[in-house]
Amino acid sequence: MKNTGTFSVTTPTDREIVMTRIFDAPRSVVFEAWTKAEHVAHWWDPSGVPLAACEIDLRPNGAFRWVHGGADGEEYAFTGTYREITPPERLVFATRMFLSSPESVGTLVFAEERGKTKLTMTIECHSIEDRDALLKMRVDAGTARTLENLAEYLHKIA
Repeated sequence: MKNTGTFSVTTPTDREIVMTRIFDAPRSVVFEAWTKAEHVAHWWDPSGVPLAACEIDLRPNGAFRWVHGGADGEEYAFTGTYREITPPERLVFATRMFLSSPESVGTLVFAEERGKTKLTMTIECHSIEDRDALLKMRVDAGTARTLENLAEYLHKIA
């Protein structure tokens, strides 16, 4: 397990990656920052650059599409479909981590703890190979940077 301040990463099974982060904001604010395009566009990209496009259809079977630019000048999209939405507690969505792989399922749990929010993000991959590929491409480091962006953004809106 890696632990940097309030961010930690574990691999409890051969197909899961679990990342947690504590935010100094109520969960309703964190949930809103995660589910409204006008907020997500400001913090999602690990580099801190606002997204080129941010579309969110927040309903079961609704889609999201977040487009950011890469260091190579190319644009990259993170897309998926919402499966479960329970404000301000939980989001479940399906996405393809790799174009060639089956869908993975992401589950976000927002738990309020003394005025702060503990976000637990679980990525359930289709296979151990998909999980290991995500770890090899440092999904933990990119997520840590993205969640640090969110923490900074929350201070601006809270």
